[in-house]
Amino acid sequence: MDTQVWLEFLKQNWLVIVIALIVLFIVINLVKTVIKWALVILIIGGLLIYSGISLDQISEVVTTVKNETVDTVKTEAMNMMMKEAKEAKYTSNGDGTFTVKAPNLELKGSSESKEVEVSFRGVSVGTWDINETIQEFIGQAKKN
Repeated sequence: MDTQVWLEFLKQNWLVIVIALIVLFIVINLVKTVIKWALVILIIGGLLIYSGISLDQISEVVTTVKNETVDTVKTEAMNMMMKEAKEAKYTSNGDGTFTVKAPNLELKGSSESKEVEVSFRGVSVGTWDINETIQEFIGQAKKN
């Protein structure tokens, strides 16, 4: 599981977890038979079942936020391409690959491929299909 999901679950359900832990300690200290372990397993099982339902919902929220963040970064990177096109430098690597560097952007790709790897401010933002904006950015970098 993703650590963000667990942290968010703990933030939202800390009271339930604390109560479950208190009940567990009481059961472990007061009950000295096999029933003690049955109660411990029952409490832990109930907590896991409860967390499973909530973790799915939290996971959906984290995924949605992540997707929105990636879309925002992609939009910002595309805007930055238009602004920094005059400063971009095109480098042919000799093996059919190329690199385009600008102050905040770096594109790596192959002349045969329809995709490029994009880094925005030093952080990889994935592999993107070459669209009109990226093609213009590469073309301007070649002219520079």
